Amino acid sequence: MGATTRALFLSCFHGGGGGSEVSRRLALRPRYPSMPRRPKGAAVAGGGGGGGDLEAAVGGESEEEEKVAVFSVSGMTCAACAGSVEKAVKRLPGIHDAAVDVLGGRAQVVFYPAFVSENKITEAIEDAGFEAKLIDEEVMEKNILLCRLHIKGMACKYCTSTVQFVLQASPGVQRASVALATEEAEIRYDRRIVSASQLIQVVEETGFEAILLTTGEDWSRIDLKMDGVLDERSLMIVKSSVQALPGVENIKLDTKLHKVTISYKPEQTGPRDLIEVIESATSGLVNASIYLEADGRDQHRYVEIKRYRQSFLWSLIFTIPVFLTSMVFMYIPWLKAGLERKVFNMMSTGELLRWILSTPVQFVIGRKFYAGAYKAMCRGSPNMDVLIALGTNTAYFYSVYSVLQAATSANYMSTDFFETSSMLISFILLGKYLEILAKGKTSEAIAKLMDLAPETAILLMYDHEGNVVGEKEIDSRLIQKNDVIKVVPGGKVASDGFVIWGQSHVNESMITGESRPVAKRKGDTVIGGTVNENGVLHVRATFVGSESALAQIVRLVESAQMAKAPVQKFADQISRVFVPLVILFSLLTWLAWFVAGRLHSYPNSWIPPSMDSFQLALQFGISVMVIACPCALGLATPTAVMVATGVGASQGVLIKGGQALESAQKVDCIVFDKTGTLTIGKPVVVDTRLLKNMVLREFYDYAAAAE
Repeated sequence: MGATTRALFLSCFHGGGGGSEVSRRLALRPRYPSMPRRPKGAAVAGGGGGGGDLEAAVGGESEEEEKVAVFSVSGMTCAACAGSVEKAVKRLPGIHDAAVDVLGGRAQVVFYPAFVSENKITEAIEDAGFEAKLIDEEVMEKNILLCRLHIKGMACKYCTSTVQFVLQASPGVQRASVALATEEAEIRYDRRIVSASQLIQVVEETGFEAILLTTGEDWSRIDLKMDGVLDERSLMIVKSSVQALPGVENIKLDTKLHKVTISYKPEQTGPRDLIEVIESATSGLVNASIYLEADGRDQHRYVEIKRYRQSFLWSLIFTIPVFLTSMVFMYIPWLKAGLERKVFNMMSTGELLRWILSTPVQFVIGRKFYAGAYKAMCRGSPNMDVLIALGTNTAYFYSVYSVLQAATSANYMSTDFFETSSMLISFILLGKYLEILAKGKTSEAIAKLMDLAPETAILLMYDHEGNVVGEKEIDSRLIQKNDVIKVVPGGKVASDGFVIWGQSHVNESMITGESRPVAKRKGDTVIGGTVNENGVLHVRATFVGSESALAQIVRLVESAQMAKAPVQKFADQISRVFVPLVILFSLLTWLAWFVAGRLHSYPNSWIPPSMDSFQLALQFGISVMVIACPCALGLATPTAVMVATGVGASQGVLIKGGQALESAQKVDCIVFDKTGTLTIGKPVVVDTRLLKNMVLREFYDYAAAAE
């Protein structure tokens, strides 16, 4: 009965079908001694609720009447949480055994239905402070998927609000969250109503470019780079041979990048099989390897950083002379005389020089803002680019008008704002450059998490009789399910799995926080990225790629960065109407100037008032439009959340989003369940005190003897 129970236990956790031996070895050990097999006394009748006849249960129940149920448990963050859930379940009558997987967020319970029901178990878990759902109910919701999109072209918080609004309004979308800092969207949708490709189309209809990262489907995706003879015939051979491989769902060829994207079921095939099929089908004419930049996000960010840096430096080259001639040289007498020398009528040398230098900044270096403003106005959602274009163009074209008036008049005193437009563009480019640098640094912590996994692994090869006949070093990303990996002393475990041979101690502190090495022997599970301290282990891989514990931790951090803090949600609501209100306010400012001119300066005509008041109103309107941009409002909170969650993850602290950070300010007491996570994990003498006079050497002898 024990073997049957163990097999049932793990078949639920790791897929069920087929590998009873694997499932048995992966079974979680109970954290507490099992409760009695059956409740004693008649008191159990009240706790039944299982729909069974108590008399029949007591009189004729056999071991085969045990039932295994698997529950999805959310809210668990550590081993202590798992212990709380397990203890709460085992307190119920009729519980034979229970095991909790904190990484998978699941609980398996073996119980007697005559004494306790699934509803009672669910209530017990919820009473312990966690959310629970029977897996059978969860299966009904398998049509609800979570996909991630990389969105290009978002310039400010108003852009993200627009994208999020159209996604949320799409049929079949339950929840959509868009982050400007990561340039990603996370969408929870019903695949029976809408597909991932339709969601991409919805985003692109708003004027942005969307790239699918993950779809939430029950298959993995890999990008392979192809080198060699890539004519039409070889590409057709590659496509047909890969599609014929069991488990392959979809294949997409990109001839420009020499890349093939393959979707497959990890239970049936893997990246190593795909590479072997491509190379063997083409007789070695095409070599395949893992595409290092699968989604292109890092390369895109690098190109963007380089582009903004170059734009800012070129803008600086033109803007500094404009600033000096306008703000500094005017206070140096001999330079002032040269700048005020007239060229045509009242147009001076300084004005002509500033006009020439500011024009490239306005129309060449700043062309990005024109393109962004045009796209924003076409989709009816004015953003930061619209504000910048309006503000700088107002300053520039008024300055051009003023200079031309001076060039055609013998007594017109002109005033230009060329330094305003060029300096504003330079400052905004600097801000964009720093913003993109900050975005890149926030992802460094996640990259450090992924670096916990080793780059290579030692793959063991077996003959038909199960004997080891050789070993080969492979890229750890090529590990497939059921591969046997050799882990040497001091090496990292390349994949999640269980030990099939050997004994050792494994340091799991980088994953679990437990400083003391954990003893491992045949049948024990190991986690990818942990360090083997002594002894050689043979590990059979069970969870690879996106299914590994390390990948789940990375997804947890990414989801936390996507989650919005309460204050950020409030800022999003403001930023959605902020840009139109700023534009309206600026237009009202200029309208008020004309009204004031008619009512006060010139009550009997519509002739404009003095140019001094116009210049003041112009400066005020430009300042309002350019400075009152919602970028700081929309970027401050998400950038802080990304930095905090990323740095915390690199230090071994997982933060569940902005809401947890916002609530942390109210914390006045922190309780840790073990000191090993805070210290070096072993007792150390920090102070000594002698209560009587004695020889120090004798005291040391006593202390050593006591130890």
